[in-house]
Amino acid sequence: MLIKRAISEHFLQLLKQYPVVTVMGPRQAGKTTLVRTLCQDHPYINLENPEIRELAARDPKAIFDKYPGNLIIDEIQHVPSLLSYIQTIVDEKKLEGQFVITGSHQAELHEALAQSLAGRTALLQLLPLSFQELQAAGVHQTVDQWLLSGFYPRIYEKNINPTEMYRNYVKTYLERDVRKMINLKDLLVFQRFMKLCAARTGCVLNMHNLANEVGVSHHTIKHWLSILQASYLIELIPAYFENINKQIIKSPKLYFTDVGLVTYLLDIENISQVSRDPLRGNLFETMVVIDLIKTRLNQGRDPHLYFYRDSQKNEVDVIYKHGNLLIPIEIKSAQTIHKEFYKNLDYFKKLVGDRSGNAYLIYAGTEEIKLQNCELVNYSHADKIVTE
Repeated sequence: MLIKRAISEHFLQLLKQYPVVTVMGPRQAGKTTLVRTLCQDHPYINLENPEIRELAARDPKAIFDKYPGNLIIDEIQHVPSLLSYIQTIVDEKKLEGQFVITGSHQAELHEALAQSLAGRTALLQLLPLSFQELQAAGVHQTVDQWLLSGFYPRIYEKNINPTEMYRNYVKTYLERDVRKMINLKDLLVFQRFMKLCAARTGCVLNMHNLANEVGVSHHTIKHWLSILQASYLIELIPAYFENINKQIIKSPKLYFTDVGLVTYLLDIENISQVSRDPLRGNLFETMVVIDLIKTRLNQGRDPHLYFYRDSQKNEVDVIYKHGNLLIPIEIKSAQTIHKEFYKNLDYFKKLVGDRSGNAYLIYAGTEEIKLQNCELVNYSHADKIVTE
């Protein structure tokens, strides 16, 4: 089963407007399938292949002589020097849609793109599947099944056991990608770091506490977090504090970009463990927040998502900045609504006054109604809040 990606329409539009389109995102998010499906007239090379990678690094001109027309280059961060040749070719030919390139390492690729292809390439970020994409494909599950399975395409397209898939994913990531990015003698230390980060998904990040638990320095934790970010495995959501005269918590919140990876790192292996886990609320929040991010990225837009928390423990899970409006969103894993769920939404609306847009409460229940000051939304329809 091949699941159509929501980003496809925007990708094809950019292909008509730019000589190069770059698709970035975590490994196995579906980048290769996307570009090969939508660009079947483009020849394809994969720089994960050692022989092709060696040829591209040693004799890049031979690559472009062999493929003088359009070309897909997969995982280009392995040979970023190719981007200089691409720059020369697109400047000479001045044609749109010549090259499609993908990459899985943000830091390496961003720096190389900025040096060689500034103004010549459109940038897209592809995360694992969204609720919108899965629902369109006829895939429906319970909340706990989503939390256990996560959203990587192979799980649904190949009917793979999620625990086995994530075990192999982590092992491959540690042994292939992490070893390349840092000089780490003991991969178990980094894996422990990942597990402790997983236990903090949906929480305000405290790097000093995390460093103490892992047993490394604050500087090392900061570096390792940047590696998870560069691999598109985590997102750090900033606090919103502009023009609000309160003592605001300014540290970011940490979210993994796939909730199934989190459940695996927490040693959760079945549905009953999910339902009883004390972090189930954090898992649910992670799933919803990342789906909001996916929706925005699939539109080719920045997420514009924040959170609010002050020293008096007033907090709102998500603030969606829509133009001048600040739209507060609370996320609850419960299926029934309690009046205290609205307290923080009401507080924030009073705090920002006319700048507050309609408030939303995303939950696991099925009833969707619009109240005077808040709209109830089922978690699988949360994308409509940030869809323009």
